[in-house]
Amino acid sequence: MTEVSDREPPRRRVPGPAKPARSAGAQRRPGPGARPARRPARPRPPVTGVIRLGSPRPRLRMVGLALTLVLIAFVVRLLQVQGVDASTYAAKAEKNRYVGYTLAAERGGITDRNGVALAASVDAYDITADPTLFAPEQLKIDDGPEQAAALLAPILGQEPEKIVHKLRPANKNLRYTLLASRQTPQVWKQIKDLKTALATKSESDKSTVNVLAGVLSVASSKRVYPNGDLAAGILGWVNSDGKGGGGVEQQLNKQLSGKDGEIRYAQSGGRQVPTVGSTETPAVPGSDVELTIDRDIQWAAQNAITKQVQESKADRGYVIVQDTRTGEILAMANSPGFDPNDLSEASSANMGNAALQDAFEPGSTAKVMSMAAVLEEGVATPGTHVIVPNRLHRGDRLFKDDIDHDTWYLTLNGVLAKSSNIGTILATGQLGKTQPQSNKVLYDYLRKFGLGSYTGLGFPGETPGILAAPDKWSTSQQYTIPFGQGVSINAMQAASVYSTIANGGVRVEPSIVRGTKGPDGQFTSAKTPKKTRVISAKTAKTLAQMLESVVDDREGTGTKARIPGYRVAGKTGTANRVDPATGKYRGYTSSFAGFAPADKPRITVYCAIQNATQGNYFGGQICGPIYKQVMEFALKTLQVPPTGAKAAKLPVSYRP
Repeated sequence: MTEVSDREPPRRRVPGPAKPARSAGAQRRPGPGARPARRPARPRPPVTGVIRLGSPRPRLRMVGLALTLVLIAFVVRLLQVQGVDASTYAAKAEKNRYVGYTLAAERGGITDRNGVALAASVDAYDITADPTLFAPEQLKIDDGPEQAAALLAPILGQEPEKIVHKLRPANKNLRYTLLASRQTPQVWKQIKDLKTALATKSESDKSTVNVLAGVLSVASSKRVYPNGDLAAGILGWVNSDGKGGGGVEQQLNKQLSGKDGEIRYAQSGGRQVPTVGSTETPAVPGSDVELTIDRDIQWAAQNAITKQVQESKADRGYVIVQDTRTGEILAMANSPGFDPNDLSEASSANMGNAALQDAFEPGSTAKVMSMAAVLEEGVATPGTHVIVPNRLHRGDRLFKDDIDHDTWYLTLNGVLAKSSNIGTILATGQLGKTQPQSNKVLYDYLRKFGLGSYTGLGFPGETPGILAAPDKWSTSQQYTIPFGQGVSINAMQAASVYSTIANGGVRVEPSIVRGTKGPDGQFTSAKTPKKTRVISAKTAKTLAQMLESVVDDREGTGTKARIPGYRVAGKTGTANRVDPATGKYRGYTSSFAGFAPADKPRITVYCAIQNATQGNYFGGQICGPIYKQVMEFALKTLQVPPTGAKAAKLPVSYRP
């Protein structure tokens, strides 16, 4: 029996018709269980050629080689700079980086005896420059000095060409030049502001060049004289180098100048580098100088002589006021003078101290020395009778007095009071048995009074005068020297003669400096002046009484010098004047000398006027009033009271 199965028999695949082949771009229709169809590829452009990148290694090798060469060059240069040439470059850097300047010491002041300023120093600046900073290689322009000069000239008041010459010197290595000295702080501020403005602009605008970068300043001081021309002949002035050019400024320049210091600092672009530091040696200020001058008395003397010189249309004049006891000069006035604040307006002929520098024949004021010799030698007394003719023949000349007169019958006192030339010749002729012996005795007294020698002031330009030895006196000089012709002195010598008589016959060297005060404030008095006994106190007292007759007696020549309430001793002088330009006599030297109070002297005043051409020229007439004016002022200023004693009233003449 056959067994039947439940399973379905396998189907047989019957071949069907062949399917057409699908093109490459045909998509298969999705069906169950079919994979997703691929996205068709985009068509590519036809390829015409192939570009391939080269290998980067050769280029990297070349760049590396170039960098290596550059680094080698830098290393070699660095080794050269820091190793081989280190010292050379360091020296150049030091030279260009560091600058040094002198710190000027502050000049000491000058005051009168009461501490009133006569000369002082105020802050100022020296405008300087470093010429190397104006070179084309520094500024990168060729006309740096010209541009700088155009900016500086209006501020400094100079011609641009002058500034250019300093900024472009022949010496290319010059590091310092002075453009202007002792400028006010306002001037330096203008320059500094201009420098700052240029520096600021050059930082933002590279086309701008700071042509003032090399302009610098050094703190300095400027000399000023608060009283203008007052006492200018005594004070002198300070020159452009900061040194005394005359007077006390020159005489005591070392003490006044002090000691300069020095500063050295790093700079860049003309400005100090504050972080580098600096080295400085401080300056030591000069000492202050206190004079014996009294400003008020100096003013009175200068005012009086200036007015008279102008009225008389004279060449010049001088007045000296001296303390008879100490020799201190209270005033020394010259006219015409000058203002040391502005030397551009000063005449070179007036810039000295004529009272010490002019040598002139004193005339009759010198007769007091002849009388001193006669009295001291005991050959005559104030009452000795002297017959004075109208003319006197001596040697090769015929002598006369300043006026024609009948025969005078005078006492020795009268000879001095009436200022008789003939009487003086007769009196001094008794000093020796022969004329040469008389000449020698008189010469010795003139020398002791200080003639022919320096006064002791040590003042610049002072003249010792002219006093020949007695064996050199000409025939006429033997008789003219006793009355003040044929011998030359300066005004200070003349004043000292009368101070010697006023001081009891003891000559005290004149002094004009009381002392100095150093930077430490310590005052050092001037050395004590030398004292010399010239005549006895008795002779000096007698001479003082005789000199009173010149002023008080109605026959005296000095009546215009009387001062109410005071006893005045004085002497007039009118001498033929030697013209310094021609060496011949032309015009007159008019003078008056004396002291007061006559019986207790305190002050000497001497006045002289050279070549008065208008009005009177007699000493008693034009110098007597000046003596009175200045003496009155000095007595009141120093509070010198009248003595109250009555004058001796020595006789002037006698009846034959």
